[in-house]
Amino acid sequence: MDFNFTPKVRDLQARVGTFMDEHVYPNEQRFPAEIEANRRNGNAWIPTRVVEELKVEAHKAGLWNLWRPRDHGGELTNLEYAPLCEIMGRVSWAPELFNCSAPDTGNMEVLLRYGSAAQQQQWLEPLLAGEMRSAFLMTEPEVASSDATNIQCSIRRDGDHYVVNGRKWWSSGAGDPRCRLYILMGKTDPDNADRHQQQSMILVPADAPGVVVERALSVFGYDDAPHGHMEVNLDNVRVPVTNMLLGEGRGFEIAQGRLGPGRIHHCMRIIGQAERALELMSRRLLSRVAFGKPVAEQSVWHERLAESRILIEQARLLTLKAAFMMDTVGNKAARAEIAMIKVLAPNAAQKIIDWAIQAHGGGGVSDVFPLAWMYAWNRSLRLADGPDEVHRSQIAKLELRKHQHR
Repeated sequence: MDFNFTPKVRDLQARVGTFMDEHVYPNEQRFPAEIEANRRNGNAWIPTRVVEELKVEAHKAGLWNLWRPRDHGGELTNLEYAPLCEIMGRVSWAPELFNCSAPDTGNMEVLLRYGSAAQQQQWLEPLLAGEMRSAFLMTEPEVASSDATNIQCSIRRDGDHYVVNGRKWWSSGAGDPRCRLYILMGKTDPDNADRHQQQSMILVPADAPGVVVERALSVFGYDDAPHGHMEVNLDNVRVPVTNMLLGEGRGFEIAQGRLGPGRIHHCMRIIGQAERALELMSRRLLSRVAFGKPVAEQSVWHERLAESRILIEQARLLTLKAAFMMDTVGNKAARAEIAMIKVLAPNAAQKIIDWAIQAHGGGGVSDVFPLAWMYAWNRSLRLADGPDEVHRSQIAKLELRKHQHR
């Protein structure tokens, strides 16, 4: 494997880095300040001006939809996109500026790969243009959704419509008033003997009658406005049969196609946060004196700094390997590497961010620095797109399969 980036990628790295330096870091505190101002005025669920303004700047700079796969109209491979996604991930709200944020990238990829021409015209085009946002409705409060065959949400055919009934939660992005589309997974054939053909995915307009966003779920006390992680009730929601994706019983097939890229994008972004946490930790240690000498000279911090660098390099290299395999042999053949990095990257980042918090003392757990939010977001990532335990189980099964017939 050759991980030397092409001149095109190095140019994009420089351009994305410059954009972050000139536009994002100087406005980092403006984002939460606007949300709090909106909250004081009675509604935190309003898109921030800073994001809307900088989206225009990113579009003008030609830094738009960099996530788009080369085999579906994009310019970059997964391997080429990885270092750019890492730079964007250094600030939690920055990926949206480039139209490269979750869950929209995963949903756009679903529409690219599995959507009909009419579905793409109605939903994909405005998503690609950044004119709307979307949510992915899979997890349910009543069942262990880490086993997606447990999903109970009903999708029942009734003439020219499907009728959807169920309750979803952790529907990230459903709190945003710009969210106009839900991609929902439910059961069309609950009695099918093959449990992996019971499910389907369907496009549900967010404003369809019977859709009620009931509440925002907090993550370690953060409501993540205006994005949100919502609990959504669907009561006899009628959608046209033309909103079915790919066909009845194809939900698992679509989910696997969506989750591969989604998982590795999360890992790319969290490596950027881990890198930034290490930078913040190093600067803090160099700037503080305790017990008569700089904290950076305390031997325990030498251990932690070294371990942090090792963890980041491990995670980055495995991410690049997984991306390389996705590009060359496909997502299915790369499933072990995708599962491994989905475990490794958040766990590594969690340790590094925790040490960075410790280095900052009381300030580390406050909103003076970005570390507390980084910790909360990263900790939730160990559950998103499948918990660690599910990925470890898959890795173990693949490992055992290598030796079954020897």
